[in-house]
Amino acid sequence: MTETNKLPTLSFEVFPPNSQVGTANLTATLDQLEGLNPSFISVTASNHKLDYEKTTIDLAKYVHDKLHCPTMVHMPAAYVTKKEVDDVLNKLEDIHINQVLALRGDIVEGYTPETDFKYASDLITYIKQQKPYFEVSGACYPEVHPDSKNRIDDIRHLKDKVDSGCDQLITQLFYDNEAFYRFQEECAIANINVPILAGIMPIVNRKQALHVIENCSARLPKKFISILDKYKDNPVSLKEAGIAYAVDQIVDLVTNNVEGVHLYTMNKSDTAKHIFSNTASLFGLE
Repeated sequence: MTETNKLPTLSFEVFPPNSQVGTANLTATLDQLEGLNPSFISVTASNHKLDYEKTTIDLAKYVHDKLHCPTMVHMPAAYVTKKEVDDVLNKLEDIHINQVLALRGDIVEGYTPETDFKYASDLITYIKQQKPYFEVSGACYPEVHPDSKNRIDDIRHLKDKVDSGCDQLITQLFYDNEAFYRFQEECAIANINVPILAGIMPIVNRKQALHVIENCSARLPKKFISILDKYKDNPVSLKEAGIAYAVDQIVDLVTNNVEGVHLYTMNKSDTAKHIFSNTASLFGLE
């Protein structure tokens, strides 16, 4: 865990829009994020390589140039070759971006994976060989990766990822801070000593909550289920309660010396700004 006198970092994640409406929403979000001084903004990527350059890389360049902010690019390993990685790394270097989040990525039905990188650790090793000065982050799961056999297997693979050259870890979203603290302890026991940033995604509507329940490894605690039940017919109150829950999570994490918080904005400027306004002082960003 971080030293008590060191302020944690705050970073944001955005994703490439797939429509004109989405582009307008993202532009508004970036306008709001511009003055918040995040430690970095990450840009997601599709699980396969359709329009990677026109979506992820172009958006990363826009974020870097317009917000003058350190920018991180997601790079899923399963559907790229070494030649394609070389091309991407060179393009990133040309636009002065040197941060990558290396992921295996989901296996997408109908798309055959490439064979150069079976695991994220393989991609991390290769990036560090090609561009040793690049900062490479990895993903981790406080509540166990869905493809892992068990917690021990999951931590073992995470240790491999860190040993391959991973500079820091960013967690999958979670809603139970105790699960995160247990995960921190397990990482320490396994001698995983890189910074671990806590990934927080505010749940602001019932559809989003059901998606988390059905598709993510994160468990919704009884306290949050009660919120969903109480405000199931009141979307405004549910949104306010969801944001308040995220703020409480962040306050608790910072109180317990988390090294950083990575906020999944879902391209929602109002949500990101509301959370920032209630937590900025915790990160020294007032």
